[in-house]
Amino acid sequence: MRRALISVSNKEGVAEAAKGLLGLGFELISTGGTAKLLRERQIPVRDISEITGFPEMLDGRVKTLHPKVHGGLLGRRRLPEHVEQMRRHGIEPIDVVIVNLYPFEATINKPGCTFDDAIENIDIGGPSMLRSAAKNFEEVAVVVDPADYPRLLDELAKPEGLSRETRLMFARKVFAHTSKYDGLIASYLERQAPAPAASGEAGARFPDTLSLRFEKVQNLRYGENPHQQAAFYRDPSVTEACLARARQLHGKEMSYNNFLDAHAALELVKEFDGTAVVIVKHNNPCGVALGASPAEAYRKAREGDPISAFGGVAAFNRPVDAATAKEIGSTFMEVIVAPGFEPEAVEELGRKKALRLLDVGPLGTGSVEAMDLRKVVGGLLYQDRDLGAIADVRALRVVSRRPPTDEEYQALAFTWKVAKHTKSNAIVYGRADRTVGVGAGQMSRVDSVKLGAMKAVLPLGGTAIASDAFFPFPDGIHEAAKAGVTAVIQPGGSVKDDEVIAAANEHDMAMILTGMRHFRH
Repeated sequence: MRRALISVSNKEGVAEAAKGLLGLGFELISTGGTAKLLRERQIPVRDISEITGFPEMLDGRVKTLHPKVHGGLLGRRRLPEHVEQMRRHGIEPIDVVIVNLYPFEATINKPGCTFDDAIENIDIGGPSMLRSAAKNFEEVAVVVDPADYPRLLDELAKPEGLSRETRLMFARKVFAHTSKYDGLIASYLERQAPAPAASGEAGARFPDTLSLRFEKVQNLRYGENPHQQAAFYRDPSVTEACLARARQLHGKEMSYNNFLDAHAALELVKEFDGTAVVIVKHNNPCGVALGASPAEAYRKAREGDPISAFGGVAAFNRPVDAATAKEIGSTFMEVIVAPGFEPEAVEELGRKKALRLLDVGPLGTGSVEAMDLRKVVGGLLYQDRDLGAIADVRALRVVSRRPPTDEEYQALAFTWKVAKHTKSNAIVYGRADRTVGVGAGQMSRVDSVKLGAMKAVLPLGGTAIASDAFFPFPDGIHEAAKAGVTAVIQPGGSVKDDEVIAAANEHDMAMILTGMRHFRH
């Protein structure tokens, strides 16, 4: 008689799978809660203790860790010496294993989860059985995903039985699942028990072995360019509003570049408390504005650079209503990201078949992802995410002869937030409620000053500028003065700070220093 061992935490569909196996002539073996459920459904099952000769013990910590279980999983029926050893020790083969694991991830994500709660939800026997069965996949079918129960039953019912292709696929899923599970535990314990102090401060933040886990959301049509293939993955532990948790309400499938631009727009719009809109093109903001309503903020953001806004990505920090949808409809846009869309807005924007609508849910909720990473060939850069912010620009050091006016302070606070999310070298021209010109990604800072002025559509007189890093020479200040700039916010720290400040005073500019830079490469 063929035998199946069933021990699951997620009991979705398990009774139906067990009935199917029973109908195919399998004897069922099970543990604890799973055995109880099957008996309640009138499905005959043997307790694992009947096989091992030992009761489940130590609060369920020990029940399947026994040679009669693992011998039945690992014994190779095609090797006479294995068959003889199994016979001699009374080990009967196990042909099918259906196992899934204690809900460690769900447990640690529950509010108020204690360290002891987390430890008790580390499964030991489950991963051991999965790995044993998956190693011997040629002779043991092992299923970890309830979605695979129908395929298992369908193929077992065929005269030829399970194909090798299916067995191998099941085994691959097992090792991917247990790898992810172990990674979750390792990451959790790393957070609970930092590296020894001898490793230094950086060692405490950055473990010697970095455990990363991502699950595939979707394949993409292509990557950054059509000759590149790509897919999008999510980190299941991140709970803040982000693209990985977004629901696409309408439009074409997202592309690789759509994801990058939508991410850039969303992260910038999160910086603002007031109603704000960010329009991004090629990973840089081309229009950012505040308004009394989302529609007004969108109009103002678009007016900052209407040519670049064409075909861009817009992010809102308020739900999109019908009036805003009509404004959006007057421009060709690729993606709209928002913390919600009113039904009338979806109906209005749904007339544009290609326009992608992404609902990321309420902003400011969930735990904030604290780390950032970037792949390089053969390695990975891993750092703190740039969450640096200036709480009150009025508290910053004024280095010019005259301090900023109230209006200039507002403009400096606004442009500084935008500069943080603009490719370096970054210069942002703006007023208290909108950007006027953006100079991004230039190899010299003075060129960014010139480019920002060149891109301006609205008048530059009386604007403020933000620089993501210090001015190495006074030439950038002289160029800004030509454009009509009256106030500057910058980190400071150049060996020529005195000359830069002198240039600001020469043009009667106000200048404040943040002491913090925001390179974005």
